[in-house]
Amino acid sequence: MGLLLKIFIPLLGAALAFYFYSAPEDFSEEMLRGKRVIVTGASSGIGEQMAYHLARMEAHLLLTARTEAKLQKVVERCLELGAASARYISGSMDSPSLPGEVLREAENTWGGLDMLILNHIGQSGFGYFSGDVGHVRKVMETNFVSYVALATAALPMLKESEGSIVVVSSVAGRIAGPFTAAYSATKFALEGFFSSLRQEFIIDKVNVSITLCILGYINTESAVRAVSHVIPDTPAPKEECALEIIRAGALRRRELLYPPRTVGTMLLLHSIAPEFFDSLIRGRYRLENVRR
Repeated sequence: MGLLLKIFIPLLGAALAFYFYSAPEDFSEEMLRGKRVIVTGASSGIGEQMAYHLARMEAHLLLTARTEAKLQKVVERCLELGAASARYISGSMDSPSLPGEVLREAENTWGGLDMLILNHIGQSGFGYFSGDVGHVRKVMETNFVSYVALATAALPMLKESEGSIVVVSSVAGRIAGPFTAAYSATKFALEGFFSSLRQEFIIDKVNVSITLCILGYINTESAVRAVSHVIPDTPAPKEECALEIIRAGALRRRELLYPPRTVGTMLLLHSIAPEFFDSLIRGRYRLENVRR
């Protein structure tokens, strides 16, 4: 069985990657030139890398994150890289007032918006569920409710520009593994809300695209710090991941799987044999290193 899996899974992944990504796509960096883009969670990791890619594409940028000092440095670098403009608003997305503040800044500064990239996450940890319901509420506020609030506030401007919403989610929002109960719940919620909203847009002929980005293990500092002692896998590069997210949003794709072969294989194998897949996943963790 082990030998068959070693042969079958890479072949299956390659086939899925070909299926999802073999269609010709005419993305060019000029598509983002002069576009007005909000990126949340932009002080580090994937969000920071998206800001740099967009700056090279000469977009107008409004960046948000919790840490002002880090945001200042990212904005400075974006201007050096050629951003048409770059500014920031710092604050925590568990604040009910911050989404409205961010969108008012975009409206007052630009008079509109072309792309909203929702990428921020709250600190949810990696370990057995402790029974702390208050923590679940807090994580849900940051990882889900604020996404809804930002998209709702942005919608009038996005309707006017026929723009795009890009939602950075996770394979944990499609497949519930152990040790991420609160985090996984927020990602499942994102999938449900924005997939339903997309259907309503189609019914009402609202020309605003929604791209769901289903990400695997990426080499951001926070992800590596949280799980590298438990998961033996090699994380995918955040720089390439960031560029693929931007590409998917600009092309108004329904979803992005990244890395495509790994995530595509996981999703298909889980749909075919969920109990078997779950047992494989449980068997890969270094359980002695999991926090209780």
